[in-house]
Amino acid sequence: MRPQEVTEEQVKLQAFPFSLGDKAKDWVYSLPSGSIVSWNELKKIFLENYFPVSRTINIRKEISGIRQFSGESFYEYWGRFKQLVESCPHQQILDHLLIQCFYEGLSEANRSLVYAASGGVFV
Repeated sequence: MRPQEVTEEQVKLQAFPFSLGDKAKDWVYSLPSGSIVSWNELKKIFLENYFPVSRTINIRKEISGIRQFSGESFYEYWGRFKQLVESCPHQQILDHLLIQCFYEGLSEANRSLVYAASGGVFV
């Protein structure tokens, strides 16, 4: 419960440093007082600082090229895919393209099962 005069954005700005490790927390506290006035601004500079463009590009490539390993269960593949997507919260791949990447990376047998279960209209 928060007081009515406190916005959700203010709560995020105040709580964010507590979610960070030592170096990142030090970085946030080193920012000049009053230099960050919105949650989106803080999110943007944090991601720019801790997720270089090259890392984002590499994760996008991994997402688009993911493949189910031989002997890997559907559930294990889903977990690996989900973990990869979550490792880059600003990857900006549209949901329908993420679904397509997941589907195309499935083994032939699992792709056939998903296709049949969807009535032939999955992707």
